[in-house]
Amino acid sequence: MSEILTDSTEGPRAPLNTLLHRICVSSAAVGGLVIFGAAFFVTFSIIKSLLGFGAMRGEFELVELACATSASLFLPLCQLTKGHVLVDVFTGWLPVRVNQTMDAIWTLLFAIGWAFVCWQLFHGLWEVHGYGDRTMLLRVPVWWAYVPAVFGAGLSAFVAVVQSLSVLMPRLARKVGA
Repeated sequence: MSEILTDSTEGPRAPLNTLLHRICVSSAAVGGLVIFGAAFFVTFSIIKSLLGFGAMRGEFELVELACATSASLFLPLCQLTKGHVLVDVFTGWLPVRVNQTMDAIWTLLFAIGWAFVCWQLFHGLWEVHGYGDRTMLLRVPVWWAYVPAVFGAGLSAFVAVVQSLSVLMPRLARKVGA
């Protein structure tokens, strides 16, 4: 996992790659804590209901917000480790360098996609914040769920750019510490 951004001939990871690795792992850890908290809250609500005290108000809203938040925070680590679906059925016979270059080009296209998603999420955040939308029961501002989504998509885009540039422009990548 830690060698995803490392060229095996260069030894240890460069400072930018080390920083990205730490940020992505921290982001995923926060996402894990959020989803764990939601699971704990739902379990507590079910136990409370089984004991005859009634369920917690708005538990489904909390689960929705927690799932959106945690999924968004897992995305950068998935990009860093190239955990997305990869189909190499048609290119497995090509030389390694050709496959690496093709992968880098697709990763760059992925970065453009992540940047577009980030931009759209930011636009959505701005609009939802302006409307003042809140969840029905808990009255939590809906825009709160957009913040980690913008962060996750933006960081994923940045990671994908660094990954692709480290293959397509290795000299430039070394200059910027990637």
